[in-house]
This record gives sequence, structure tokens and C-alpha cells, in this order.
Amino acid sequence: MTMMLRNWVGWPGVPLAITSAALFGASTPLAKAMLGEGISPWLLAGLLYAGSGIGLALVSIGRRIASGGGSEPSLGGRDWGWMTLIILAGGVAGPVLLMLGLASTPASSAALLLNLEGLATMVIAWAVFRESVDRRLMLGALAILAGALLLSWQGRAFGGIGAGSLAIAGACLAWGIDNNLTRKISAADPVQIAMIKGLVAGAVNLAIAFAAGAQLPTTRLLAAGGIIGFFGYGVSLVLFVLALRFLGTARTGAYFSAAPFIGALLALAMFGEPVTIRLIVAAILMGIGLWVHLAEQHEHDHVHDPAVHSHAHIHDAHHDHDHGPDDPAGEPHVHHHRHAPLVHSHPHYPDLHHRHRH
Repeated sequence: MTMMLRNWVGWPGVPLAITSAALFGASTPLAKAMLGEGISPWLLAGLLYAGSGIGLALVSIGRRIASGGGSEPSLGGRDWGWMTLIILAGGVAGPVLLMLGLASTPASSAALLLNLEGLATMVIAWAVFRESVDRRLMLGALAILAGALLLSWQGRAFGGIGAGSLAIAGACLAWGIDNNLTRKISAADPVQIAMIKGLVAGAVNLAIAFAAGAQLPTTRLLAAGGIIGFFGYGVSLVLFVLALRFLGTARTGAYFSAAPFIGALLALAMFGEPVTIRLIVAAILMGIGLWVHLAEQHEHDHVHDPAVHSHAHIHDAHHDHDHGPDDPAGEPHVHHHRHAPLVHSHPHYPDLHHRHRH
């Protein structure tokens, strides 16, 4: 069974992306419940990211004590510029817009609207970063968009699109930018990436909240925000970065579209919201879009250019290199290694080693 999973082209990227989606999807209605207790959107965004950063800092310390060192390469000099942009887009703009949107949008509808993040991620990956996106993926994206627009139509302000829905759409755009930039540094330690993002974004959002007059909530709400942030934002982001290595940005974003379905189901149970025809039709459209992405097949002759980089790896068809006396033993391991030119054909995604033109 283990060998079959390893030979599956989507392993382990697909389960990593879907688990990431499940954790983030569950955080949406839970955050909605905290807003209902009077916490400001700025303060809640800060608590969620601070919980993520502090929790992952403890994980990082524990991991280093247990192993005696890091099992992933740390961020390098060039990575820090990308990291700054990632924090601004995904750690500041995205969560605040989401909190503002949740304040005036039913939780189940808001959870399904978050499918727009996958669409934004894929469009940016295709249009800006030139990642391969075929007709099948675009058709799936259109189904997701149709479901999201159906949910957001409220027959009033802004031409029929509610302000809350627009805020959530803005959050999705910010996270779409964030996801594409994160791919640039996905070979580095995902715990370090998520930890830094959580600590900095948490501090910024908390500072803004306190400057606007927010007060610390009760100990119970502080603990709840920290736990939700750790799993829904921290662990979820770690798994997302790992999935980027195997699937590329557009496809990871597509699988991450499962998040709103999970959030919507939890919201229905938590708040007793009615199951409307509009909600059902939107869910069907989004489900079709997700299924189209899951059924993708991609194989052709492709060229691997020579490259030198560092990341956690095992010795497979793409890592047939010799080791020096100072290189680590055992697998997976981390060290700088050289890729010789290679031409072959096999099923693949645009992962760390398949970012070629089409």
C-alpha cells in the first residue's frame, strides 16, 4: 500500500493540500463565532496569527532539541524580500478583510465564498508566473466562480454584491498573491516560513487593534483564538507550503478549494443556518470544479535544465547524484546538490523540479 501511494503522482501533495484545506476551512466558522462575542476584526486577526506564530515557535524549538538541528533548509538572503511581501499580502491584508467580511455575511456563505482564493491563486499563477494551466483546470475554475457569484448576490448595494462578500473576495485576492509568492520560497523550512509570518502578522494586527481602542478579551477567548490560529493558520500553512513543493501553485490552490465545503458544513451545525436552494446549487457547482481538478492527467516529454539548490529530498529519478564526505546520510536529507540535464516523460505536476514552459 505504501509503495502504491509513493507511485501515485499526487502523493503526498494532494493529501497535504486537502488536510491544509480542512484545517483552514474549520477555522472560518469558529472565527465567526468569536466575532459574535464582540471581538473586533483587527484584534481577532492578530490573535489568530499570533497563536499560529507562537505555537509554531514552540514546535520549532522542540524539533531542534529532539533532532539536534534542522531537518529543512532555512530561509536564505534572497528569500527575505519575498517573505516581506508574503506577510503584507497574506498576513495583514487577507485576514483583516476576511474578518470584516465575516461580520456581515452568513458563515456558511462566507465559507463557500473562500473558494475564490483557489481561483485567484490559479489565475495569478497562469497569467503572471506562467505556470501551466490547461483547459480542464480553467473549466473547473469557472464552475467554482459561478458558485461563488451565486452565493454573493444579495440584490442590493454595489450592483447587487454585498459589501461583506466584496471584503471576502478581497481577502481571497490577497491570499492568491500570497500563495504565488510563497511558491518562490517553498523549498525552505515550512515551519520557519509559517512561524515568521504568524509572529509578524500577529504583532502588526494586534498593534493596529490596540491603537484603534481594542481591549484584551477574556482568557477563554485568548486561548480559543490561539488554538484556532495554531491549527487553522499555522499547521494549515505548513502543510500548504509542503504541498506547493509537489503540486505547484495553481493545483495546490485548486485542492485547497475543499476548505469552504468543510467550513460550510461546520457552520450549518454551529449556527443552525438554513440549507437553501442557492447554497445547494453553489455547493454542487464548486464540487464539480474541484472534481475536475482532481481528475487531471498531465504527462509529456519535458526537459530538466541543470540546477543547483537545497531542499529535503530522497534519491529518486530526479536526485541521482553522488554524495561527498560531508553530506548527510539517511533519507530524506538536506544538502546543496546539482541536477544534471535530463529529458524524460512521466506523469507530473509543476513541482520544484517541473517548472518548465509548455
